[in-house]
Amino acid sequence: MALPKTPSLFRPLSFSLLLFILFLALQTPLSFSSATISANFSISGDRQLTSKGDNFVLGFFSPPNSTNYYIGIWYKKVSQPTSVWVANRETPVSDHTKSELKLSDDGNLVLLNESKAQIWSTNASISASYTVAVLQDSGNLALTDGSNSSKILWQSIDNPTNTWLPGGKLGLNKVTKQNQRLISWKSSADPAPGIFSLELDPNGTSQYFIQWNKSVSYWTSGTWNGHIFSEVPEMHENYNYDFTYVNNRDESYFTYSVKYDSVISRFIMDLSGQIKQLTWMEDSQEWILFWSQPSAQCEVYSLCGPFGSCNENGQTFCKCVKGFAERNQTEWDLQDRTGGCVRNSPLQCSSNSSANVEKDRFYPMEGMRLPENAQNQPDVGSAEDCASTCLKNCSCTAYSFGGGCSVWYGDLINLQEQYNGSDAGTLYLRLAASELPDSTSKKGTVAGAIAGAVGGLAVCVVIVWVVIWRRRKRRMIHAAKAVGRTLVPFRYSDLQHFTKNFSEKLGGGGFGSVFKGFLPDSTAIAVKRLEGLRLHGEKQFRTEVSTIGTVQHVNLVRLLGFCSEGARRLLVYEFMPKGSLDAQLFQNNSMVLDWNTRYQIALGIARGLAYLHEKCRDCIIHCDVKPENILLDASFVPKVSDFGLAKLVGRDFSRVLTTMRGTRGYLTISYFFSFFFSIHSC
Repeated sequence: MALPKTPSLFRPLSFSLLLFILFLALQTPLSFSSATISANFSISGDRQLTSKGDNFVLGFFSPPNSTNYYIGIWYKKVSQPTSVWVANRETPVSDHTKSELKLSDDGNLVLLNESKAQIWSTNASISASYTVAVLQDSGNLALTDGSNSSKILWQSIDNPTNTWLPGGKLGLNKVTKQNQRLISWKSSADPAPGIFSLELDPNGTSQYFIQWNKSVSYWTSGTWNGHIFSEVPEMHENYNYDFTYVNNRDESYFTYSVKYDSVISRFIMDLSGQIKQLTWMEDSQEWILFWSQPSAQCEVYSLCGPFGSCNENGQTFCKCVKGFAERNQTEWDLQDRTGGCVRNSPLQCSSNSSANVEKDRFYPMEGMRLPENAQNQPDVGSAEDCASTCLKNCSCTAYSFGGGCSVWYGDLINLQEQYNGSDAGTLYLRLAASELPDSTSKKGTVAGAIAGAVGGLAVCVVIVWVVIWRRRKRRMIHAAKAVGRTLVPFRYSDLQHFTKNFSEKLGGGGFGSVFKGFLPDSTAIAVKRLEGLRLHGEKQFRTEVSTIGTVQHVNLVRLLGFCSEGARRLLVYEFMPKGSLDAQLFQNNSMVLDWNTRYQIALGIARGLAYLHEKCRDCIIHCDVKPENILLDASFVPKVSDFGLAKLVGRDFSRVLTTMRGTRGYLTISYFFSFFFSIHSC
């Protein structure tokens, strides 16, 4: 039976509809529901491969501030573009529309650039008749035997870049001696291997090292005891990951899993030289840092490159030392500081100018972490002779004299300002004379005029100093008295004076470091220097601090004042002489608390938290309750600290709108499933 003819009225409409659908298809990246690459399928241009559960995507991508393209894997359900693996890290392509990822005749996955030259391959030994590449929901790209999918010939999860995903291995192949490393990106725009890496100890112990340039280890996880790494005490309880250690004749490695399937989390070897644990927050649509090591940014070895200096309290962590400038400003802007800094003016001994050029001089840099590889000069007995020894060698770039003469040749690396470690000292940096003020005395009448003016100037200076000192003393006494009435807006210079330039450190955590100090009336205080927080405006910061300052309870640490100058944010608290509950319970030299004291401490903590949740005007959810944040006064009365720093929420306990901070404390399982905060979450 013949089908009825389509009315002529509908034929143009159908054709137009077909053209419209075709147009839409051409405007949309081709993302295939099939998660496999077979012999008749390749990836080119905007064509992408999506894992079966829509967790990950494989395709070409271009990093921010870059015109290059790379084959990579990234999250599909995360709104921020976040790659977890890159194939051609060192060999980008410029035209992804003419480049192609495909299966080669020998069964390997290969990447061909715009000239059809092979620039990357899985390079596996394959005997299978045909192969298939599968993008799994774990983020793993697996090359398998086409006739036996359980036979994996190669997989990306065994060849990580800067990201360690759940289920992935990170260890040592004892047969091939190949070490699976996490290697940082070179810069935020270049995924080429950077200078920092994380790897399992090649000597066979069960600990990880972070290394600079594959040569200097500056952090260790400590050995694995079957439950935790010895130098990662955060794993003691309520840790959100399950680690497994495998050690046999062929290989040794760790793998891990996330306890809750709904949580998207990853470990990365970051550009900062830190290993970071990040978790995706669906509500705020951003990655939240839960843990990082080393905890202090300046503990990263040579973070700022040659002749770059690190400062934990600076506007930025890195800057060039005096007389030097960034070798490549663009690279610094992209967080690649490996090139370090170069001299503004050449040294006299390396200059081709006339012999009349003034000799090089030295610039003193106090409170510096002295560089490694010092050359000791045992026969030099004075600072003057030490300087002369350095000047005699054109390769000498600095010296130090602290009971003995030490000189340095070539690049100076791993410098840190305001350093309080045992290897701190004054470093005398060699510079061209033009970089320093003229130290030669003027002759004739000029010398006489200077000598005549010095006396009068000295008198003026003394008078001004006395006036300033009296005003400052009155201001500090006023601040000390005001503590009993309201929050005091301290000056940063005053807090430096109270704490003796932050010399006595009491402890530190995710919000920053705490230092002991004394007000002019000898009242002891604890000054918390906030670090790594997202910068609030002056008005917003003062508003939040004033809210915390109104909270008064016998079981809460009292906020006395604050400082907000430029990028500096500090909080001043009452000092707790017995320290933290953690120190009282777990330190070997601490006294054993009797059961009545422990009971009263527990009740006091509960009263403090109940007040935060139910009694104060603005309900404050702590989100970081742990022994380290419970402080004890002289009578062992417990006081909850760090409240209000993690989160201030309204009475209706609405969804969290901004990020959590701090070191890992107690959070209930319900938080990870729903990402809602309530008085029962902490």
